[in-house]
Amino acid sequence: MSPRKSNALDLHIPAPRARPGDKPDFSGWSFPEPGDTPRPDIDAPALELRDYAYGLVRVLDMEGNALGPWTPHIQPETLRRGLKYMLLTRAFDDRMYRAQRQGKTSFYMQSFGEEAISVAQALALNPDDMCFPSYRQQGILIARDYPLIEMMHQIYSNARDPVKGRQLPVMYSSKKDGFFTISGNLATQVPQAVGWAMASAYSGDLRIASTWLGEGSTAEGDFHAAMTFASVYKAPVIINVVNNQWAISSFQGIAGGENTTFAARGVGYGLPPLRVDGNDFLAVYAVTQWAAERARSNLGPTLIEHFTYRGGPHSTSDDPSRYRPAEEGRAWPLGDPIERLKQHLVSIGEWSEEQHRQAQEEAVETVRATGREAEKVGVLGADGAHPRESMFEDVYKDVPWHLRQQREEEGV
Repeated sequence: MSPRKSNALDLHIPAPRARPGDKPDFSGWSFPEPGDTPRPDIDAPALELRDYAYGLVRVLDMEGNALGPWTPHIQPETLRRGLKYMLLTRAFDDRMYRAQRQGKTSFYMQSFGEEAISVAQALALNPDDMCFPSYRQQGILIARDYPLIEMMHQIYSNARDPVKGRQLPVMYSSKKDGFFTISGNLATQVPQAVGWAMASAYSGDLRIASTWLGEGSTAEGDFHAAMTFASVYKAPVIINVVNNQWAISSFQGIAGGENTTFAARGVGYGLPPLRVDGNDFLAVYAVTQWAAERARSNLGPTLIEHFTYRGGPHSTSDDPSRYRPAEEGRAWPLGDPIERLKQHLVSIGEWSEEQHRQAQEEAVETVRATGREAEKVGVLGADGAHPRESMFEDVYKDVPWHLRQQREEEGV
């Protein structure tokens, strides 16, 4: 018998549809219409929810109308607060980005285009629920009324930096605000969140945990270990995958998004998977509320994929014009989260163009005035901001003998 002939093997390398100089290409994408996705009961078995991994929960249409069963019951005042927090987050990002360009700090990361995810979720969660964020959820702190000046002190690593110069800029930490220390190592916060949630349940507490990571980080082993523990022990945790299409310069297909959705990761682990329009404030609030109620009812974790777009560079060290079309962000078919919530409030008679203009100006002025105060304390590189002896503080309850000896020898 002669050997069977076969074609030579060919390795598939995922590639984005458009590169710099190309016209943005979102052709072939289709989404359910706002209001078309049914809202399941919170006690629905995960097996019955698998189709939600492949759809998209939408509430707002592009004219600002709220449609369908996922429309949450939110007072207009809460929506106005949410809009103002998003405006404040964007103004803060803009000033801190420019501060880095002026040499006042070494590094900054914006959340431009993703503000609805952090702000809507912060308002949907209880104030004492524990958040394990990645580095683009500064809106959580802002929505929990954490002082902007404290965030700036940390970014500038000046003498009033609450973490005493021991973290990279933007990697905030606030125990009293339920904001776990951000880590630059990707996905480490996910098993930490699951472990915290397990401990909360084990001790009979009432608080749940929520964690965020980018779609690229779902390729990390930490994510998969956390998913196993969350599923097996039914930990009261929400795992949020923020699919903003780009992990630094790698498009989401490199992490597996070319063949399926990131919400589908939940199917293999037996978790309820929800996929939501991340630029729709009402939809993000609604799915978070659903997942939180499920967790509080001892029904276990939920995986949420937030389908959104990173409007700016990955960080101040990044130049997105080198790997994607310059107009891609403006062509994003699901719009801008701030503009869409504004349109909704205007459509229901709870906001106006003049109110929006004033709110924008107030946000910019608040950030500007706070920035002046923070810079009076100092910016990155200020002499004496952190004395050498401070490196021994907050590390040990009782300083070991060899460190005491070293301090004496060094005169610190």
